[in-house]
Amino acid sequence: MRGLLLNIFGALLVLAGIGLVAMTSRSLLNYRAVASLHGGEVIDLGANSPPSGGQHGAMARVVGTPTVVEAPRDPDFNLLANTPVLVRHVEMFQWREVRVGSSVHYELDWVDHLLDAGHFEEPQGHANPASFPLSGKQFDAGLVRLGGFGLGPVLLHALPGTQRVTPDPGALPANLAASFTRYQDYLVTSARPGDPRLGDVRVSWNEVPLQQLTVVGRIDGDRLVAASDAADGKGYVVQVGDVPVLDIFPDLPVPPEYVLSWRILAVLLASLGAFALLSAQRDRHDPLLAVGLGALVVGSVASVLWLGNDTGTMCGWLALTVLGLLLTGWRLRRARGTATPSFMR
Repeated sequence: MRGLLLNIFGALLVLAGIGLVAMTSRSLLNYRAVASLHGGEVIDLGANSPPSGGQHGAMARVVGTPTVVEAPRDPDFNLLANTPVLVRHVEMFQWREVRVGSSVHYELDWVDHLLDAGHFEEPQGHANPASFPLSGKQFDAGLVRLGGFGLGPVLLHALPGTQRVTPDPGALPANLAASFTRYQDYLVTSARPGDPRLGDVRVSWNEVPLQQLTVVGRIDGDRLVAASDAADGKGYVVQVGDVPVLDIFPDLPVPPEYVLSWRILAVLLASLGAFALLSAQRDRHDPLLAVGLGALVVGSVASVLWLGNDTGTMCGWLALTVLGLLLTGWRLRRARGTATPSFMR
């Protein structure tokens, strides 16, 4: 009766070890499969974490307020701003055609592109200037850091938000100071800014504000860049505030915790089960043989599960399987005079 109970107890423990390693592996494989759609498994570096060795090529979540190391500058207007991206907008006071139903009328308004009056239904008396004296432009900071990482161009241009920059007429070059004056948040060429005339020009600037951000990108040396091979076609995320990974990727399953501990426990359960099975045979009380059998069983199952998914992990389990096989063989040879247990026949 005792032998039967030990056989049942031992078999259940071995199955529990196999089930535990299978469940842990499947959970981790499922998490990695979904994470690969977004560029790969994300390392959560949190706030102000500098780069460290062994992280190259991994996806990382970094939180913090960007620091502008090399600020952008509009050289035409000598405007320098502490921002990741500075954008110049140029508008001209022009005639534009407005259609309401079958009626057409014309009005003067600020427009950021040239309107060709030749296409108007009534071009007579509504001629516009032939060209813009200036063009709109975007100026990127030379270097922007977030938590010790420089931001690549794609991430830089993905930074959210915009706010108006107040220009300083005193910083204008002499050639432009004679033409432009400040009116509200604009520089204008109007003699009477509140009453502009056809052909007047106004210039304004917008900047990306410095605020707390959560950025997920691929580590490339000391930079964060977009993962160009991500299946979702994006490979990065930029959001305002401190946003957890599972909120950023709602399709991502909860990652398994304490993976190493569960793996060790799986081997211990299988080894304890093997020891119980060996103990049911009155001539077998070999703890090392039980450990070898536990490692052999759990390692072989895990190796199959990781085959074709992660070569490094598969090789690790395969190494454990080989060690279990060697330990089992060694203990059996040491007990060459002992009968082979019935469950191994």
